Amino acid sequence: METNTNKSVWQTQELSDSFLNGVRGAIPGAELQLTVLRKTAKFFVPEPRRILDLGCGDGILGRLLLETFPETSVVFADFSDPMLEAVRARLGENSRAQIVRVDFSSPEWVNQIPKGVPFDIVVSGFAIHHQLDERKKEIYSEIFRILSPGGIFLNLEHVLSSSPAGEQLFDEFFVDQLHRFHATSGDQKSLSEVMDTYYNRPDKKENILSPVDLQCRWLREIGFLDVDCFFKIFELTIFGGRKSS
Repeated sequence: METNTNKSVWQTQELSDSFLNGVRGAIPGAELQLTVLRKTAKFFVPEPRRILDLGCGDGILGRLLLETFPETSVVFADFSDPMLEAVRARLGENSRAQIVRVDFSSPEWVNQIPKGVPFDIVVSGFAIHHQLDERKKEIYSEIFRILSPGGIFLNLEHVLSSSPAGEQLFDEFFVDQLHRFHATSGDQKSLSEVMDTYYNRPDKKENILSPVDLQCRWLREIGFLDVDCFFKIFELTIFGGRKSS
């Protein structure tokens, strides 16, 4: 595969380690997010054969679904080599898992996915919001095409606040969560230090956020059914829909 000249900061080991070992542990409602995602997936597809974790990070969503559905197989796909190495470390030897590097900024990612039966569940976690709106809509259409009839797409994402006040509230809430996380982890960072790190983090410039209601409208236009926002805390949401059976 050709080298991406617009290299993302998520392709650096330093940022990946910082996120996986620090920031993610402070994400507001993280455990509830996983519970909602698992229950929603089971509601729509009680016995999936094949699952795709797109933009998998260290595979937390796909690993959850591997545990939830003991008969399923999961493809873990991401563009970040450090993240994929984290998947390998956490999965160990697992015959039901495949790990593949794809660049989903281009439609070619679909051709890089291992061939097989269509996916019954596609999950994505904090990955697609880095794309421009037009590319987001294309990705949703590409996901629709590789879903099996009756299959479900669930997107755990960072979305745009409806107002500047909402954005400020979210940022303050997240900073408080980070400060509390560092304190309980034995890291004596001051609130001002945590705040400076949060507002000047290198990945912030890659965020291209869109409102969740707009993205749900795109899904309906593509043809997804039962489109809904199944979870929301400030700018953190799980939304998606299913393909007609």
